[in-house]
Amino acid sequence: MKEEKKTKNITPKEREKYGKTGSVVAILCNVALAAGKIAAGVISGAISVLADGLNNLSDCGSGAVSLVSFRLAAKPADKEHPYGHQRVEYIASMAVAFIILVVAFELAKESVGKILSPEAAEFSVLALAVLAASVLVKGFMFFYARALGKKIDSDVLLALSKDSLSDCVATLVVIAGLLVQRFTGFNPDGYAGVLVAVFVAVSGIGILKETMSKLIGQAPDPELIEKIKERIFAHKEVLGVHDVSVFSYGPNKFYASVHIEVDASVDVMRSHELVDEIEQEFASETNISLTGHLDPIVVNDPQVVALREKFGALVRSLDECYSMHDFRTVPGEHKTNVIFEVAVPFDCKKSEEEVKEEICRAVEQADGGIYRPVVLVERQ
Repeated sequence: MKEEKKTKNITPKEREKYGKTGSVVAILCNVALAAGKIAAGVISGAISVLADGLNNLSDCGSGAVSLVSFRLAAKPADKEHPYGHQRVEYIASMAVAFIILVVAFELAKESVGKILSPEAAEFSVLALAVLAASVLVKGFMFFYARALGKKIDSDVLLALSKDSLSDCVATLVVIAGLLVQRFTGFNPDGYAGVLVAVFVAVSGIGILKETMSKLIGQAPDPELIEKIKERIFAHKEVLGVHDVSVFSYGPNKFYASVHIEVDASVDVMRSHELVDEIEQEFASETNISLTGHLDPIVVNDPQVVALREKFGALVRSLDECYSMHDFRTVPGEHKTNVIFEVAVPFDCKKSEEEVKEEICRAVEQADGGIYRPVVLVERQ
């Protein structure tokens, strides 16, 4: 998940307009290329040129999928989809990836057939000129779709740009095959086609993996988490920030929840007003809908402060990746309950129960066992 910085000055309407424009450009370019290559292939009798034209014709389907996705993604939230429809773009990216994989499979099958049953390639100046022009057009489409995709943070346009790059390589291989055939008499078409098919398939699999990851629920960008914390810490009343969770419902739609620590001695209405101010600031200045949870922290009781620092250091001594928060004490007749939460990174090999047992054992051994730990372990 990337932060809103790339699209913060682009409204949803402008984003839809950019996306549709990029999709239409892709469709028109592919229609022109397909017509030119199919015509050149029929006239010259070059099968590879004709196949490359049919490949461009299939790319029109990718452009159409992109065009439809931007229209659907721009639909406002409704009763059935209260978070909007922007994830349609992820589904569209998957559709483009599947189209790329189908093309790769067909290209590989055709190339293996040419290896097993070699055919003489026809050299044609017309076909060569059409192919050279195709490389230039596809190169333009790659840079155009990539730039536009980054500008509006669109996975489907970035997928189209990768598809265009794959087509560039495929067409260059066809050109190389014609030239090698022309000057050496050897026809490398089939072998080169297999290499191209592998390249195209890798591109499609990469798009598919990235899109599936986002649909499943990809972890937020660490930079985004830090920027959220920085913005909250800009309010001097905030003493701490933890349990930051970010959820994406599309390329430009984020929902976040966070626990905000404040001085427990401050009037609760004032602290609540502070959280409201932070939430409204995010709503008006970012594309993140933030919900803040108020965590009052005792700062005026020296004993509680000392215990919080003591057990915070104890937890970090067990593993520097552990972090403690939400610390409070409940004195009893014989023992004092120390209640806190510990955040543990996902890559920690220990189970949550093992971490809890480790921390509880260390706390119970502190100062002759006068503390009873109540620990909640969570992954972050």
